[in-house]
Amino acid sequence: MGTDLRGYQASLRKAVSLSGIGVHTGSEVSITLHPAEPNTGVVFRRILDDGSRVDLPAVVSQVGATDLCTMLGNPAGVHVSTIEHIMAAFSALGLDNVIVEIDGTEVPIMDGSARVFIAAIEEAGIEHHLVKRRYIRVKKTVRVEHAGSWAEFRPHDGTRYEIVIDFDSRAIGRQEFRGEVDGAVFCEELADARTFGFMKDVERLWASGHALGSSLGNSVVIGDDHCVVNGEGLRYADEFVRHKTLDAVGDLALAGANFVGCFSSYRGGHRLNSIALKALLADPTAYEIVETPVPRAIVYAGDLVAVTGQVYAPWAI
Repeated sequence: MGTDLRGYQASLRKAVSLSGIGVHTGSEVSITLHPAEPNTGVVFRRILDDGSRVDLPAVVSQVGATDLCTMLGNPAGVHVSTIEHIMAAFSALGLDNVIVEIDGTEVPIMDGSARVFIAAIEEAGIEHHLVKRRYIRVKKTVRVEHAGSWAEFRPHDGTRYEIVIDFDSRAIGRQEFRGEVDGAVFCEELADARTFGFMKDVERLWASGHALGSSLGNSVVIGDDHCVVNGEGLRYADEFVRHKTLDAVGDLALAGANFVGCFSSYRGGHRLNSIALKALLADPTAYEIVETPVPRAIVYAGDLVAVTGQVYAPWAI
């Protein structure tokens, strides 16, 4: 019988490159995904104008801003923004160790979903290393609230998302996504969901230097008449909440390891996702680091390893 590799760390078989524009900067940017050694984690490697390189580990302690997207690094200095879609693809496909070489300040938006990143990973192939993968198992409920919105982690045998959005727009309204999310579910039900925005916000965003690369080719746009402007319509009837779930998968990947538990949110977003993740990791009694996602009831003696969070500094806050 062959070894079950699901519990072992994974990286890419070979490098793969792609390019596009940043949805906020409007600038052309190229990225190359490189294989990485075990325990490297995901690292964004900025190539600066002078040819030098700066590494930004993809962990929540490195988050510099959460306005409209998730940004690593210093907003006034070296940073990489709009990382959530590619991080969601890495997390869903079980990639633990990747170096993302990037020559700009923003990950290209592509079509506004995670589909192109999934395709790039599949093109490169996935290779496992015989080094155990670590998981964050939620042990007790941790809840945060902000301005009428809330998010929480709670114990659950599996990785479950319960995302509820509620917009004052007839095009969206109240939508819910509830379910276990693994690689197959992500690819089939979430990966194609695109980012979205409102036409009424465009001029304000442009004035603040955002959404300069936004178009109907990479965003679902809702007009002043509360109708979807895109001629092809929606990819899913509830594409909006599916995209919010995709974003949550990417934001929570900044834990530095996949979590075992349930994440719920009401009217959440990048900021609330980050606050909730920091709150979880700040409470050492709320989680444990394990080397198997299998429920305790069927774990054989010696298979479960639990340690303090400080031992694995990459996701310490």
